[in-house]
Amino acid sequence: MNALMDWLELFLHTVLATAKDILPIVVIIIGFQLLVIRKPLPNPIRTSLGFVYVLFGIAFFLEGLQLALFPLGDLMAKQLTAPEFLGISEAANVHWQDYAWVYLFAACIGFATTLAEPSLLAVAIKAETISGGAINAWGLRISVSIGVAFGIALGAYRIVSGTELYYYIIAGYIIVIIQTAFAPKLIIGLAYDSGGVTTSTVTVPLVTALGLGLASTVPGRNPLLDGFGLIAFASLFPIIAVLGYAQISEWRSKHNNRH
Repeated sequence: MNALMDWLELFLHTVLATAKDILPIVVIIIGFQLLVIRKPLPNPIRTSLGFVYVLFGIAFFLEGLQLALFPLGDLMAKQLTAPEFLGISEAANVHWQDYAWVYLFAACIGFATTLAEPSLLAVAIKAETISGGAINAWGLRISVSIGVAFGIALGAYRIVSGTELYYYIIAGYIIVIIQTAFAPKLIIGLAYDSGGVTTSTVTVPLVTALGLGLASTVPGRNPLLDGFGLIAFASLFPIIAVLGYAQISEWRSKHNNRH
C-alpha cells in the first residue's frame, strides 16, 4: 500500500510537471485562435479532451522511461560489455571486434524503435495519402528504420573505438549532399524530415540510455564526452536511407518501363 501511495505521489508530480510543460502550447494555440484569427475554438470539448489525453499520455510515458526504458538500456549495455559475457579475463584487453553483439543489439533496437515510432507512422501515412500512393508508407518506414539501425550500430562502434564524432557527421552529410543532387525532387523534403521524426518519443530514450550505458562500461570512455551523439546518427542516416530508397525505386521504375 505504501509503495502504491509513493508511486501515485510521484506520478502526480510528473503530471503537474507535464502540465507546466504543455501549458505554453495551449496558451499559444488558444491565444492565436481568439486574438489573432478571432474565431471561436472549434469543438472545444473534443479539443479539451484531446489535451487531457496528451497530458496523461506524456506523463505515463515519462514514468515508463524512468521505470523501464532507461534502466533497461543501461542494463543491456552493461551485460553486453561485461568481460564474462565477452569471454575475456580483463576488460582492458577488449578490442572493438569483441563487441559484435553490441553492434547487433544497437542495430536491432534502432530498427525496432523506429518502426514503432508514432511520428514516423503519421508522416508515412500522410505522405502516402498526399502523393496518391506514389510514396509507399510501409516502404518509407522500412527504409527509415534500416537507416536508423545502421546509424545506431555505427554510433556504437564510434563509442567503442573512441573515434571523433565529427568525422562521421561530416562524411555523412557529404553523402547526403551528393545524393540530394541526384535524388527525385519529390522525395528530398520528405527524406530530410525523416531524419527529424526518428528522434522522437520511442527512439530517443532507448538510444540515449544505450549510449550512456555503453560509454560508462567500455574502458577509457567518458559518458559525457562519448555517451552522447547517437541521436545524431539516428537523425542523419535515415536521410541517406530514404534518398537511396527513392533512387533505387526510380531506377527500377525506369528499368521496368524499358522492358
